[in-house]
Amino acid sequence: MSRDTPVTEGVDLLRQAVRDTIALHERALVNSGPVLDAARAIVSSMQRGGKLLLFGNGGSASDAQHVAAEFVGRFLLDRRALAAIALTTDTSVLTAVGNDTGYDEVFARQVEALGAAGDVAMGITTSGRSPNVVRGLQKARDKGLRTIAFTGRDGGPVGQHADVHVNVPSDSTPRVQEVQRTLLHVICDIVERALAAS
Repeated sequence: MSRDTPVTEGVDLLRQAVRDTIALHERALVNSGPVLDAARAIVSSMQRGGKLLLFGNGGSASDAQHVAAEFVGRFLLDRRALAAIALTTDTSVLTAVGNDTGYDEVFARQVEALGAAGDVAMGITTSGRSPNVVRGLQKARDKGLRTIAFTGRDGGPVGQHADVHVNVPSDSTPRVQEVQRTLLHVICDIVERALAAS
């Protein structure tokens, strides 16, 4: 067997991954309404002095932190800082709540402490089934926040607990993450342009 075989097979993997991601991006174009609704909700909140709370697990936690950084810092334009907090970054809070109350409450507890009516809460998950994301969105609704879910697969219970549901309908975690990141960047761009112009 040639030592080059895994690399040769890698070409096929590359082609398939790119094709699958393109197909999912095309589906997002057809169903663009939720993406635009999510951007509108964030713009409306931030125009009134509200903030965006973001949360998720693993790669979705990284996406939450990435989006918060784009809003607080900048995406493409020089403009005022925009209030966004990733609820995945304070290890003392995460470990205290996880240890004392349970991991399912690590986001809900922070939403209770930091969220206010008129803010927006965004839960990100590739499975749509993360109990702590569900609980975070439930607590956000209880407090009068607008809720946005970014999900994969069929959206699961996370999608059912959101006012705006952006779903990437795939069972492949990597493909879902790739498309979610594109859509999150689009939301950053829309929000930034709207608020830079206001």
